[in-house]
Amino acid sequence: MKFGEKLRQLRLEKGFTQEEVASAVNVSRRTYIGYEQEGRYPKKRDLYSRLAQVLDTETSYLLTEDEEFVSQASDKYGNRGKLQAEKLVAELSGMFAGGELSDSDKDAVMIALQKAYFDCKEDNKKYTPKKYRKK
Repeated sequence: MKFGEKLRQLRLEKGFTQEEVASAVNVSRRTYIGYEQEGRYPKKRDLYSRLAQVLDTETSYLLTEDEEFVSQASDKYGNRGKLQAEKLVAELSGMFAGGELSDSDKDAVMIALQKAYFDCKEDNKKYTPKKYRKK
């Protein structure tokens, strides 16, 4: 179940309107509708906690692994990173959901992705100006 679907389901179970939830978490109704109906995600991570509190659920329920990855990409790399992360999740989900890969092939794909990620991360360090490098 997607983030927006979870919000809608929990809101309806509690008998809240969109306006009530939006004001309780201090966002506009339009912003909340974007989360529920348009596939948008909160920019600030603390909003997940406030939503969970208002809707009486766990933050982890609202924030699945895919959404966590997208949220982290958005925090670290902005809108472009968020869009790339969403595209990557969609493509990989489609590849794994097709059922054509054996378990060992899926493992090999994941290992190759991890290796590519860490190789790129290491290569990119040399292009980061010294004043921005973490010490």
